[in-house]
Amino acid sequence: MATISYVKYRPEVENIKPGFDQKEKVITEDIKKYIHQSSEKSKTSYATRDAHAKGYAALKAQFEVLGNLPAELAQGLYAWPGKYEAVVRFSNGSARVTSDKNSGKAMGIAIKVLGVGGSCTLEDEAECGNFDYNMINWPVFFCNSADHYRYIDKLFLKVNDYFAKGTLGRLKFMYHWLTGIGTFFPNKQSWKEFRAFSSFQKIKPENTLLHTFYSMGAVRHGDYIAKLRAAPVHAYAQKVNRRTLDVDAADQVFGPALIAEIKEHDYAFDIQVQLCTDLKQMPVNDLTKEWAEELSPYRNVARLYIPRQDVSGTENFEVMEHLSFTPFRCFKENEPIGELQRTRKEAYRTSSTLRHQLNSTKRKEPQNLNEIFGNGTTA
Repeated sequence: MATISYVKYRPEVENIKPGFDQKEKVITEDIKKYIHQSSEKSKTSYATRDAHAKGYAALKAQFEVLGNLPAELAQGLYAWPGKYEAVVRFSNGSARVTSDKNSGKAMGIAIKVLGVGGSCTLEDEAECGNFDYNMINWPVFFCNSADHYRYIDKLFLKVNDYFAKGTLGRLKFMYHWLTGIGTFFPNKQSWKEFRAFSSFQKIKPENTLLHTFYSMGAVRHGDYIAKLRAAPVHAYAQKVNRRTLDVDAADQVFGPALIAEIKEHDYAFDIQVQLCTDLKQMPVNDLTKEWAEELSPYRNVARLYIPRQDVSGTENFEVMEHLSFTPFRCFKENEPIGELQRTRKEAYRTSSTLRHQLNSTKRKEPQNLNEIFGNGTTA
């Protein structure tokens, strides 16, 4: 049997282009402007996130790093087995809080693993002791560079406004995407990114629990390079009763279905790693390209267990809104890599900080589930 050779991580694979800091600053400033307008855009009484604005539920969970992992998997967080408390936020990917029909079917899972210790890559909270994941239910992303994200982010934040104008609005959106809002002729890269954005239409209108969630971008995996995903454990997925959902049946269908399921039974996801074996076929900076599992399969490194719990009360909303998640709340050995991924560090931090300021809430990393949820039971 042939031995698989995994690509070793080295800084050069990230290919950060000159002028990155300035591009990052422009992106961050645009996010600030949107968050200041977010309550008006979503018609809410509070400032929202600039993406994943609508949360479905915040859930208590347990995160278990598996034991006896082979050396190439036992890297960073996964270097030693352990069980930790965790909190999970399920959400819609849209920048607006609106009906499920108008939100689209892109959904996210944010996981905060509590009390892992070690040093975090965020300089302002290096000793927070927590480890976050931010993943979405599609394997590719629709942007490959900080340069293009400067205009794609503007379009993403206004996509509801474009689409509300019908066919002409959609055509204008497409034209602006392909031309950088009229600053260049359509090119191979803008077409590739637009096709990736359009591919999100293939997401099925299923119960959120049935989706597989992906990091989309690459991460450092200790000595190696990887992508991540959270895949439903088959035995638990079989328990789901509310499976295919009709977005025309009511304004909100995904959140209520999720809340009803987790009130009836527990659930679990396998946390998996896909190691890079070929940088040409599994590129770091092309997030529109899915890494083929034939080249390297996803392999289990941890399990996320969500016990049965009742989160139907209004207090769960405040829990969701007060939490902050970023893929850079992690160990250096597990941080996101690549030019576009690097922009998320300051973008997420700025978004969270400003949102908490505008909502007059303290931004503080929790130390345990009791601090987040109080003394309520999970059953």
